[in-house]
Order: sequence, then structure tokens, then C-alpha cells
Amino acid sequence: MALIDKVGRREEVVAACTAAVALGIHVGMAATHARALVSDLDCRPAERQADAALLDRLALLAVRRWTPIAAVAPPDGLWLDLTGCDHLHGGEERFCRRLQSFCRRAGFTARVALADTPGAAHAVARFGTHDIAIVPAGEGVDALSSLPIAALRLSDSALSAARRFGFERIADVLPVARGPLARRLGLPAITRLDQAIGAVAEPISPVEDARVPIVERRLLEPIGTAEAIAQVMADLLEDLAGILRARGLGVRALRLTGLRVDGGEQVVAIGTSRPTREVPHLLRLLKLRIERIDPGMGLEQFLLVAPHTEPLDAVDLGAVLAGETLQRDPARLVDVVAGRIGARSVFRIAPVPSHVPERAVTQADPVDAPGRWPLWQRPVRLLARPEPLHGVIALLPDQPPRRFEWRGKPYQVVAGDGPERIHGEWWRRDAEVWAVRDYYRVEDGEGGRWWVFRRGDGFEAETGDLSWWMHGMFA
Repeated sequence: MALIDKVGRREEVVAACTAAVALGIHVGMAATHARALVSDLDCRPAERQADAALLDRLALLAVRRWTPIAAVAPPDGLWLDLTGCDHLHGGEERFCRRLQSFCRRAGFTARVALADTPGAAHAVARFGTHDIAIVPAGEGVDALSSLPIAALRLSDSALSAARRFGFERIADVLPVARGPLARRLGLPAITRLDQAIGAVAEPISPVEDARVPIVERRLLEPIGTAEAIAQVMADLLEDLAGILRARGLGVRALRLTGLRVDGGEQVVAIGTSRPTREVPHLLRLLKLRIERIDPGMGLEQFLLVAPHTEPLDAVDLGAVLAGETLQRDPARLVDVVAGRIGARSVFRIAPVPSHVPERAVTQADPVDAPGRWPLWQRPVRLLARPEPLHGVIALLPDQPPRRFEWRGKPYQVVAGDGPERIHGEWWRRDAEVWAVRDYYRVEDGEGGRWWVFRRGDGFEAETGDLSWWMHGMFA
């Protein structure tokens, strides 16, 4: 199969399937030549508008599922700005794999590239050597140098001029002075080059989701003071709260975009642990971000978008108002603290049904109700990984140690209790079928209380090598 479209005054092949390419059909070939070369070639008219509509739908899906800033990259791609949201998808590499798997399930072949600039990502995705390419921060120029000059999205006339002057790869034009290069290739080519290497900004104009609540303010004069910006924030939140009340929604994320008079953008975002439309609380969170806004010569337009919303119904406060309960909602405190030190730094420890100590806890949402903890005696601090002990003196098979060295310091044990035997979780892996740990609570002469264990039961060699380890401390 080949898709035919009119290019200039003649009909050309604009796309071909794998089988057609194997028979010699290629993009740019005249339609009459293609039909003569392959007699049973299935030629169909290209539908440019349908292709553009499909890309718009994919960009809208990206806004709703992956990132609030996504746009179409003509003629056959998408731009996704992952700034600040890559951790929500498990990191950049995992997100790229998930994105490619999604395209594969949808019936598309896709190449994914991540870079510091849209131009570099566009070039590496189309002219790179790998289906998934992640360009490390600050190495965009090195990644672009080996690519052909066509990767810069130049016009046909600029490409012809580049071939005429012997410019084949981007590395050929990087050392050339901008003035002579502009006279040879044109000023738009210089702009494309500077955009790719990050010397000139190339903002992405994201698609707007009609379902996403959004409010806007256009100012008569530019502003730049913190007080004026805070006042605009308050006005925008009042407008947004009305839209949210009408739809019965609460926000989980807000994105404020300020447009400067020089064309630049300043974007700040906040998140909440629970859906809310309370203006004072949201305003307090946004004010924590004012110091990150660089007004430059002044800000003249503001957009406030709620990319993540959830239903918010009435809450029964009868028990609280009657004084029958003292339960407080920690959501506000969590939001304020997370706004200062980062969302990933605020969490709650929750129990996990496992006997192995390092697997028995996990990080949970800080506003979720904590689960019921088992009655086992566990130390206040548990080491991320058990650390080996040296010079241990203990009476086998089940006596606590009388002496040990940890981190180069000797400890004399004056009291001990145990053992508490913990077996390996045999259903996880074969190495844990016979694994045994004997845990002891011991106290040294200076009052320190430690949680140590010995690998093995002292009888069967398969249960462990009888080595001693430090796993936590009680005080």
C-alpha cells in the first residue's frame, strides 16, 4: 500500500508500507512511476486532515494522562514537556518505554527522544539511531553534531543551499559564524539552529482541554511586584472557584502561567493532597511560589489552569461542630509543608503484611488513615540495609552476643533478650527457602539499645553462615 498526494504539480508517494518499501517504493516517488514499478500496488489518497485530527486527539490524550503541556509537532509527531512530572511516571526512561508500548498497542510505530530543547528532541527522534533516546542534560550539542542538516527542520531552499555549500551535518555549521551562515542559508535556518542548541527559546503552545477549568487575566499595564502578583492570584482563584462550584469539582493541581512583555513565560505549579476549592488555602500555596517567578520587564497576562480535578461533594461536619470528635484533617498542613520542601519529602509510614522487617513498611500518602500495626517490638530506627558486625562473641546456639564491633567501635553487652526467629519468605525466591534470622535486643554499657541478628539457626548450614548484623536501634 502507498498513500498518494499532490505535491506541487504532480502526484507523489507520501507514505508506503513495509512491503511496498521492500519492492522499491519510497517517499517522493512519482505516483505513475510507483504504479508502473509494482503492478498490484494499492494506491490510496492521503488524508492530511484526518492525520492532523488524529494528532490533535493524541495531544489531547497526552494532556489528560501524561503532562499538562503537550502539542503537535508537524507533520507526524508530538511534543511532551515532562518538566516537573517525569517522577509521576517512574522516571524518564520508564516513561519512554510506557509511551512506546502505548503506541504499539494502538497500532503505531513510534520513536521517542528526550532532550533539553524541543528542537533537539525533534531531531534525535527522527534522525537518531535508537527507537528510545535520552540525551543527558547539557549534552544536546554533542547529540546533534552527528545528525544530518535536515534534522534542523529547514526549508527546501535552505537545504538546497546547505548542499551547495557542502554542509552535510550539523557539526559542519556549528563553528561557522552566524553572519556568513545567515547569508548562505537564511535567517530562519539560524533560528532553528539556535533553538535546537538552546541559545534561543522555543516555547511549546500546548493544546487546551475544553474540560479543564481555566481562567485568564489580561492587564492594562505590566506588573512585577510580589504584592501585585499575589492580588492577581487571588482574583484568578475567585474566578476559578466559581467554575469549580458549578461543576462540583475540587482541584488537585494548579498551574499558573505568567506571560512577560518580552514573550517569555513564567510557570509555577502547586498540588494538593485532597480535592479542594477553598480560595484562602490555594492562595497560600501559590504565594509560596511567588519567589520563583521572574517578572523581567513585567508580566502582562496570566493563565490559571486546573489540569487535575476530582469530584468534591458536601462534607458532613456535624460530629466536629458538636464536639463529639477531635479528629483533624491534616491535608492543609501537608499541602503547606509539601509546598516548602517538596511533595516527595512528605509521606506517612504504613505497615505491609510481611515478617521480614525491611519489607514490613512502606511510604504512603500522608493524609491516608494509617493501618493497624502489629504488636511486635521493633526499633525506633531501622537501617535501610543491615550492616555487618565484627569481633562478635556469643554462645551458640541461642544466646545474645556479649561483645561486638560496629563501624569501628567496640560495644560490651550488659543485657540481652531473644531470639526472635524470622524465616525467609520462600514464595519470593529459592534463596529464602531455608533462610533464618535470629534477632536479639541488646543493651551496651552506655545505655544504647540495639537490634542485631544472626544468620542461621546454629544447627543447619543451609539456614545461614552464622554472621552477625546490625539492623536497628531502639534509643
